[in-house]
This record gives sequence, structure tokens and C-alpha cells, in this order.
Amino acid sequence: MATVISYGAAGTVTGSCHLLEVNGIKILIDCGMFQGNVEDKNYELFGFDPTDIDYLILTHAHIDHIGRVPKLVKEGFNGVIIATEATIDVAYIMLQDAAKILIEEYNIVYRKAQRAGEERNTRQPLYDLDDVDNTFTKTIMKAQYNQKINLSDFLFITFHQAGHILGSAFIEVEFIEGETDKKVVFSGDIGCKKRLVIDGLENGLTTNTLYIESTYGDRLHKSVYESIEEFKQAIIKTIDRGGNVMIPSFALERTQEILYILKQMSENKELENVNIFLDSPLAIKATELYNKHPFFLNEENEKDVLEFENPFTFKNLNLTQSVQQSIAINNFQDRTIIIAGSGMCTGGRILQHFKHRLWNPVNSLIFVGYQVEGTLGRKIIDGAEFISVHGEKIAVKAEVYTINGFSAHGDQKDMLDWISTFNGIETIYLVHGEDYQTKAFKDVIKARFDNVKVHIVKEREHIYI
Repeated sequence: MATVISYGAAGTVTGSCHLLEVNGIKILIDCGMFQGNVEDKNYELFGFDPTDIDYLILTHAHIDHIGRVPKLVKEGFNGVIIATEATIDVAYIMLQDAAKILIEEYNIVYRKAQRAGEERNTRQPLYDLDDVDNTFTKTIMKAQYNQKINLSDFLFITFHQAGHILGSAFIEVEFIEGETDKKVVFSGDIGCKKRLVIDGLENGLTTNTLYIESTYGDRLHKSVYESIEEFKQAIIKTIDRGGNVMIPSFALERTQEILYILKQMSENKELENVNIFLDSPLAIKATELYNKHPFFLNEENEKDVLEFENPFTFKNLNLTQSVQQSIAINNFQDRTIIIAGSGMCTGGRILQHFKHRLWNPVNSLIFVGYQVEGTLGRKIIDGAEFISVHGEKIAVKAEVYTINGFSAHGDQKDMLDWISTFNGIETIYLVHGEDYQTKAFKDVIKARFDNVKVHIVKEREHIYI
């Protein structure tokens, strides 16, 4: 009988990693990094032998879904990696960035130990840039949406548009067991039907089993149009009082959506005499990939790119690549918008902007993405009056906005509506959520779908499908 064991994103949002075994063939779906309170788990053994994995399927290129892939390769994986072309390109720059952060964090801890006269006892980085490059020398198969891929004469997979980020997919797995045809779908992360930049979520299929994320299984978002209006008003209000706007933003999807909206505001003369900085080399590279892969964008943006119109740039946008350029932003004291990583404020250039601006009540901080428990962003949202930035105590005096309608994740209604488009579901397995999110989502699924079994997956639990 086919089995699934979840080695991540079970009881938590991050670390997505699900091992499907069908008639001796082992397929790993995602191999993500743990973030927030559980990041130490990245250094633990996988719980399976990487050399035994035949196929690694990547649903999309967020670090919580791909962040341990170089570690997997480093420890012996030599199978086939399968993902969309856009996911492969984005994964490369994301993993390069992750490796640089891991090395930087290691060096900081090591230097701190040296200054304290302590013995070197810090653990080695999870992987380095050479490990990332080695990952992309493995056999890579580029999947097309809605194209069935034969892994054997009894096992097939198909990628479908997930509407989450550039190149994202939910995965349909079909297999023959004895004389029985079975199907299981792994959602990865799913968006919604209508997206600002990319194509929206594709309808469901016929399946026996559904593994579905539950990041927002406990809540509803404001509509994207309400969120755009709230975002615009927060910016205009801050700029009108002479303040600065800080936007911690994920390099993928969120940054491109924010640029898309700011371009509209600029063209509507709402940002006259305003300095706008995209202070993230990673986000700059990611935005270039959005232009490289126009066929993954929605119809409007695809048309613009094919006609050589960049949907993500405008006259008062400044791209800051170097550290020196980033530091120079400190010279702009008012009427300035800064988009910088990291999206959860766990590192990156946003921290230096906090140091120079977070303590000033004339400024604003706008969160446009999910903040995992244990991250600095989550602490601020939860009401922290002070934070520590590079050892310095900083008061949180800026006006704080949380706008969840931009989330690349569908909300409870989006996910319920998506489930309703499937035929033949017998069992739904909930992953990729905190306990309170999965429990709430389970209750609403059971209330809406009477004849469907719902189970919250535990880490390393053996599930027979």
C-alpha cells in the first residue's frame, strides 16, 4: 500500500517535506527549511536516507519548500529533480541567497565567540554556495502545466497552476495499485482565483486523497481590492505627514505585487516627489525572472512584457544593489518608501531601516505577508514595544499596519471553495499550519463536507493512502 510520511510542515507552517512511496518508488515532495521557533530542526537528520529518494518534486521556490535541497544533495540525493522552468530559475537565486545568509550567520557567531575568548564550537553552515551549484548539476526535468509525466508504467504526475507565486504548482499523483487506480493531490501552497501578477488557482480534479496547506485555515482575508485601498491610504497618510514607509517584503510575488500597485499610484500622480527604493538584490533578481517568464503571468502582465512594457518599474523607483547604496538611503529623511527583505524581519536590509526609522512615530511599518511564530515580524505584530537590532534596543513607535489581503496564500474561503471543485475526495489531510490553524480548518471542512474524512497530520506519522 502507498504511504506518505511528512517530515516537515506538520504541526507547523515551515519545513515542507513529504515522502510518498508507491510500489518501491520514493518521491519527496518539497524539502523546505524550518523557520521561526523551529529553525534548529534544519540541522537534524532527515529521518530517511537521501540516497534512497528517486524523485524530488518542488511545488514552488519559497525557502520553506526548497531551503534544505542542497543539504539533501550534500547527504547523497542523486535522483531526478522535477519542477516548472520558472521554479528552477527562482530556486537557484533563492538558494544562493540562503547560502550567503547561512555563512554570514556562522561568521557572526564565530567572531562573537573569538571576541569573548571562547573556543570555536559553533556548528558549520547547513550548506554553502558550492553545495547550491552542485544541486543544479543534478538531473532536472522541467514540467509543463497540465502535462502528464510518466515516472513508471504505474506512476504518473501532473503539475497544475497553484496561483501562489511564479511557477508554483499543486501536484496530482496517479498510480495503479493492484488493479485499482488511485490519485492523491499535494496542494503545495495555493493562492486564489484572481491574482494581481500571475495566473490564478486552477480548479481541482478527481482525487481520492488531498493533502492541503492550512496557513490561513482559521481566517478570512479582506478582498485584494480592499487591501490595495488600505495599502494606498497607509502610504498617502504617512507621506502627507512627512514620514517614511517601511515595507518588509518577500522577494517573490509580494514584492512584484507591491511594485505593480506603486506603479499605478505613480502613474496616477499619487506619489509625486516621493523617493521609492527597492532595497533587496534578491527581489531585484526575482523581478527580472518575472519578466523572463511572461507565460507564467496573468493575461494583462503577459501582454505588457511581450510588448516590452515592464509592469514593475516606473520613474521614481530606485534599485539599490550594493551595501553602500543601501546605507545611502539613510540620507532620505522624509517622503520615502523602502521595500526591503527579509519579509519576516529575521535578517536582511530591513533591519538597518528599523534602526533608523522604527522609533519615530511619524513613520509607518506595513506588513504585507504572513509572519511565522518566533520571527521578529511576528513579535512586532503581537505588540512588542521594543526590539533588538544587532544588539541595540529599538523602540517600536512607528505606526504598524498588517494587511493580509496581499497574501499569496488563499484564505479559509478560498481553500474551501477549491476543495469543492474536486470530485471523489474521501480523505483530506491537513499540513502546513500551526495547531490552532489546522484545528479551526478541520472544523469548517467537516461542517461543509459531510462525507469526507479530515485528519491533521503529525510529523513523521505513517499514512496509508
